[in-house]
Amino acid sequence: MMNRFRIVSMLEGVSFLLLLFVAMPAKYQFGIPEAVTVMGWAHGFLFMAYVYMAVNLSNRYMWSPMYTIGVVLAGMIPFACFVLEMRLKRDAEQETVLASS
Repeated sequence: MMNRFRIVSMLEGVSFLLLLFVAMPAKYQFGIPEAVTVMGWAHGFLFMAYVYMAVNLSNRYMWSPMYTIGVVLAGMIPFACFVLEMRLKRDAEQETVLASS
């Protein structure tokens, strides 16, 4: 489940950046409002999946409330999901090393 969350996290982050840096300029500078409509729907769907999966993982891995809040906030801050991805990957590698010891 963690691997799926990491994938959704990356997709959500990319969709957020596309919404902010491609669709919004397309709407306001080039008069193409459909770009925001399409990217907005995609990003909204991915963000809901992201939050749903974060809450499930929080319960499964017994994350602290502050860590869970931080993970959810990472979905709302541009580029933060990429930092979260590196941390989750590092944590997974550390668990693998500890489990094999």
